[in-house]
Amino acid sequence: MLLNYQYRVYPNTSQKLELNTWLRICQYWYNKQLGDRFDWWENNCNSINACPLVCSLPQLRDNPDFYSQKKQLPIIKEDLLKVGYSGELLDFTRVPSQTLQDVSKRVDLAFSRFIKGDSNGNRSGKPRFKNAARYRTMRIEGQAITIECVEKDWLFLSFSKLKGWVKVRLHRSLPNGFVLKNALLTKKADGWYITIWLEDPNVPVFTPDDVIPTWGNTLGLDAVLHEDDYLATSENTKLPALKSFRKSEKRLAKVSNRKSANKKGSKSRRKLAKREAREHQRIARARKDHAFKTAYAVVRTNKKVFIHEDLNLKALSRRNKAKQDENGKYLPNGQSSKSGLNKSWNDAAFGQFFTILEYIAGKAPGVDNGSKTCVHVPITCIP
Repeated sequence: MLLNYQYRVYPNTSQKLELNTWLRICQYWYNKQLGDRFDWWENNCNSINACPLVCSLPQLRDNPDFYSQKKQLPIIKEDLLKVGYSGELLDFTRVPSQTLQDVSKRVDLAFSRFIKGDSNGNRSGKPRFKNAARYRTMRIEGQAITIECVEKDWLFLSFSKLKGWVKVRLHRSLPNGFVLKNALLTKKADGWYITIWLEDPNVPVFTPDDVIPTWGNTLGLDAVLHEDDYLATSENTKLPALKSFRKSEKRLAKVSNRKSANKKGSKSRRKLAKREAREHQRIARARKDHAFKTAYAVVRTNKKVFIHEDLNLKALSRRNKAKQDENGKYLPNGQSSKSGLNKSWNDAAFGQFFTILEYIAGKAPGVDNGSKTCVHVPITCIP
């Protein structure tokens, strides 16, 4: 079974500078490819009433795709690349080649979802250019990573084109006999993190068809979202809610107001921006920790099938439509009271919880759950 384990990374000063350079080059390469695709759409499209005998049509060129853009990398690596608006020089040879190729793949995936849609036919919005705050993750292939040694709670890794060993804090041990596939390096508000994608041979691949739902092995789940209750089960039990954003809302608003009052670009504003990011990070971590603990509590009931309602979370947290009378005057639509409910739905994050529950249930045989034995559990949604 494929698993993702995330750990804290402690690079030294020179390694931090090099990783920041990698991130800057990947961000520029992402924006450059995305801009090239947008230029092709603008310069190779004409209105339906354009005539080549009267109007001057632009010279057509091939549509840029993943392979054509990836072939530009050997040419770019021949010399330093100068950024036009800032004048900085970028050396693409400092970044591993597989990482730059993965950036091209990310652009192709984002643009294809915008044009064609995903496997379910759902189209996403127009891809946006990434700034330093939005582009934070790089993918390192497994062949460019070497496990040097493991000492107690520390793991030492070496990456291609990065000097020295990188210290990784193992807050939980790696499974025996794992196979390292690749890793993701992410820069967060409090430092660098690595997400190791590995294959655990001890956990078999889950096949939901092996489990036959019955009244005895099935547990129904209902999203309550009422007062201090988070989830209700078919066994007349209720699990408590956390409301991490509600508890930190005043403290976060205080920091945000202080930041907005400072001048843009000042040192005090940057310090408050980092503090605001840490507040958001604490809220997100508390919410995720609560989702994991609730999922483990549900799985440890020794049920084999979980059934929950297929919630339309977008519609539940959507604003009410405006109402107008015959004269065009806006009428009360109940949005003032609905805004608090929308905030509660977003704070509960049931979409994240059901995703984590499916993950925990899928690897239940390999999880140490005390004296209870867990089995493979399929997750079923009912409309």
